[in-house]
Parts: sequence; structure tokens; C-alpha cells
Amino acid sequence: MKIFYAVQATGNGHISRAMELLPWLEKKGTVDLFLSGDNSQLNLDAPVKYRSKGISLYYSCKGGLSYSKMIRNFSFRRIQRDINDLPVEKYDLVINDFDFITAAACKRKKIPSVNFGHQASFQSGKVPRPQKKNLIGEQLLRHFAHADHYIGLHFDQYDDFIFKPVIKKEILEAEPQNKGHVTVYLPSYCIPELVSVFGSIPDMQFEIFCREIGQPEKRGNLLLLPVNKTRFDESFRNCYGIITGGGFETPAEALHMGKKLMAIPIKGQYEQQCNAAALERMGVMCTDSIGAGFRDKFDDWMNNGKAIRIDYSNSIPQCMNRLFSIAETLPRMEPRAIEDLSMSF
Repeated sequence: MKIFYAVQATGNGHISRAMELLPWLEKKGTVDLFLSGDNSQLNLDAPVKYRSKGISLYYSCKGGLSYSKMIRNFSFRRIQRDINDLPVEKYDLVINDFDFITAAACKRKKIPSVNFGHQASFQSGKVPRPQKKNLIGEQLLRHFAHADHYIGLHFDQYDDFIFKPVIKKEILEAEPQNKGHVTVYLPSYCIPELVSVFGSIPDMQFEIFCREIGQPEKRGNLLLLPVNKTRFDESFRNCYGIITGGGFETPAEALHMGKKLMAIPIKGQYEQQCNAAALERMGVMCTDSIGAGFRDKFDDWMNNGKAIRIDYSNSIPQCMNRLFSIAETLPRMEPRAIEDLSMSF
């Protein structure tokens, strides 16, 4: 079986998940990877056959999205070229982890695909949403990476096509300890904002992972660190608790390890608002920023926040079984048909 696997590189969670799923996919056939996007801090530790700048999200320093940078980096002509050139027709199975280019290429060339990942779960109305829905956000989650089949991942199995999170091996095998520090990963804030807020809480040690720093740097009660998989896992494994955005993978890993968690969703990113709604339903403390009043919220979290533990260790076999059950129903293209289709684009 020839497998095409599109991995969204906006953020680090998609790449972490891909590295866990890749060995399982390789048991079934040859896997060619497509990396779409250019603002993750982690490397995909596997050969990448196709690359695109894709449609990426960029962050401000104030806890939100940088729309000006997103517009500057968007090229309609480049996107159209990438859609035309992507050879999805040469594969037996196309897996798409929320990439627009792959979805558009499959639609244009009439190739079935499977949307496999966290965002796929939002096809279900049973997945928690914030009290006030965002109609544009809803449309983006449902239609940005349209597919013929969906396999969703979420904090709980809200629907029959949704599975629990994929947790990386290092976390599954970890022996969590508490060495007293709080790990901070808030990529939508910059160093001055992080230092100002967490430096004003001198009675706590913080290990803060920053997207714009190259070497570790000690500043009083703060240890500033570059985003590095090994160093992050070590800090995470040994922390008292973690403060992070409203993404999916890091909160899921915190829940699996039973770490105290505070989530701060990125402003303007509706998916993270939805994740925060789900986490609050589970008893996790969420807040909207590290701005005014954050010290009181931090003290409340330290004194009253609950550490919740959920076993997510069996997710991969379950969702892989569903994926390959779907793959068995997909039509296989004959070599001559593939050749003819390739010549038409």
C-alpha cells in the first residue's frame, strides 16, 4: 500500500503525533510525508518527500494571532500551484492532518481522503464548544480540510468516530516526579511579556519555553529555554504543574501524567476556545490571558486547582484499526488511470 500522509506544521502537536503514528503506518506500506506550514519549532524526524509553506498561523506577543504576518506570508498563486502539483492521485491512502492544500488537491482530482486528527473531531456537534459559538470558526473547523472520512481525536470519546489522544512514547513511559517548578509554554507571548508576568511571582521557579531564544538563560526565578523536544519532556515530566495554551497535545499529555494544568487559549483561535470549554468541563482551570489579574488566578490555581489523571495509553491501536478498516473500502486506482490523471494536471 502506498500511503500519503499530510502533516500540518502550524504548531508542534501535529508533528509530535505524526512521529508516533509513522511506525504503525509503515507496517502497512510505504509512507510519503508532506509537511505543510513553516512555523513549528520541532523537526519531523523522518524523510519528508513533499514540502509547502502552506497556510500558517503566526502569533503576536500579546497572546493572540498576528493577522498582518499571516497576510504577508500568504500567496494565492503559490497555494494554487501547490494544489495542482501535489500528486495525491498516486497513492492508495491519503491521510490528512488538517492541511488545506491536500484537501483541495484531493477534491480537485477526485481522490478520497481521511482527515485524521484533533480538528476532525469538530465534525461532531457533540464536541464541547464555548458558550458563545463563533460561526466563522465553526465553518473553518468543518470545511478547511474537507475529507471523505474523519477520524477525530479529543480529550474524551464524544462520538463514535472520535478516539482519545495519541500520546508520544516518551510520555507513556515517563515516571512523573515533582521537582517543584512550573513549566510554561505559551507560544503566543514573547519573552518581555513572559518575564514581566512570571518574574513578578518570585516565590515560584518557572521553566519557560520561548520560541525566540537560542540558548538557556537564567533570570532570577526564571529559566528561559528554547523549544526542544528532549528538554521540554524532561521539564514536563518533573514539573509541579504546567501552564500552556489551549492546544490539544500538551494538555492531553498533562492529563495522562496527572500534572496540574492551566490552559490559556490563544485569542482569535476558535479551536483553542473549544478545547478550553472541554477542559473546563473536566475540571481544568482555564483563563483568557496573563494580563491584569493573572496573579490572583495563579494563586487560586496553586491553592485550589486539581490535578486530573486520565489513562490515554490505548488510543493508537484503536484509531489505527479504524483507519485501516476505512482504507480497505477505498477504491484502488490502476496504474494506467494514475498515469492519465497525472497528465491532465
